[in-house]
Amino acid sequence: MIDRSERLRRARLAEIDAQPASREGLEERHGQVWDTRQLAQAFVVVGIALPCVVVRRKADGVVGSLLLQQRPRFYYSFRPDERALPGHGAGACDGGHGAAGEA
Repeated sequence: MIDRSERLRRARLAEIDAQPASREGLEERHGQVWDTRQLAQAFVVVGIALPCVVVRRKADGVVGSLLLQQRPRFYYSFRPDERALPGHGAGACDGGHGAAGEA
């Protein structure tokens, strides 16, 4: 099966890794940020397609996606997968994080 998003995902991952941000910088641009321990407390990881991480939030069961910065390792820019919500069509990592990764 061909993953049509692979080229875009690889480019986005290279962009993130080329200019890693501090936790404070990520928080300024994207809101809440999680380290690996905090991620495990708040989410169940459902799948990984770097730089996207598909998760289920433990507090309410909402499925969504996060972006991953590898070094230092932070997860950020949580976006609910609206396909999991009745009457919605857009989903996690289906362009929601886009080439620029803006929320």
